Amino acid sequence: MKNLVPLALALFASAAACAADASSEQRLPYTCDNGSRIEIGFAADAEGRPFARLHFADEALTLPQVPSASGTLYRSGDIRLSTKDNEAMFEDGKGNLRHCRQGDQPPAGYAPPAASNNFIDLHGNVRYLARIALPPNALLTLLIQDISRPRPLTLVEQQYELNGAQVPIPFAATIDRDLVGKRARIAVSARIEVGGKVRFASAKPVPALQDGQPVPVELILKPVGRAPR
Repeated sequence: MKNLVPLALALFASAAACAADASSEQRLPYTCDNGSRIEIGFAADAEGRPFARLHFADEALTLPQVPSASGTLYRSGDIRLSTKDNEAMFEDGKGNLRHCRQGDQPPAGYAPPAASNNFIDLHGNVRYLARIALPPNALLTLLIQDISRPRPLTLVEQQYELNGAQVPIPFAATIDRDLVGKRARIAVSARIEVGGKVRFASAKPVPALQDGQPVPVELILKPVGRAPR
């Protein structure tokens, strides 16, 4: 797996899947540009998947980590938390974007950008037609690329241990709009490996945008080493 900070690829997971022993959380105080303060805990669930838990005055909100090309991104639905170094950006899903900084002092002189222009959300399913169950050690690799170039540019490459999950496997990915040029052609491909050998793979990348807007992506993988029927 390439050393890309996850920007945008992720399997759908419920908030309950991020449950973990509170004692394992590393809770850090943050102060935001509107003067509010929150504590953010960082930990991993029982299957080793990282998450962030935002502790407000009267509730806690858990966000699983999803792929991101810059910094680290946590997301549940339209609610997002992006962290890099000691900075954090929190989008509450209602069009409000807060810039926060670790510690007791709020960030100074910061004008938040419009939340609606920051992200492109991609989603879809990975499947194959063969009636074969995947073993517990199967590994899924997802690629998001800009295929408008002579040599496709990989925006996100992320691997997931499936731990017994079977097709169809839903996925979601969030990419920064700033990383995508006006002429970009964003496409998604995938492969499934077992024991270091590729068993199923995309025949070609599948477009993920239509008229600049995301559309559902259905990846139907082909068996590797077999002639297509």
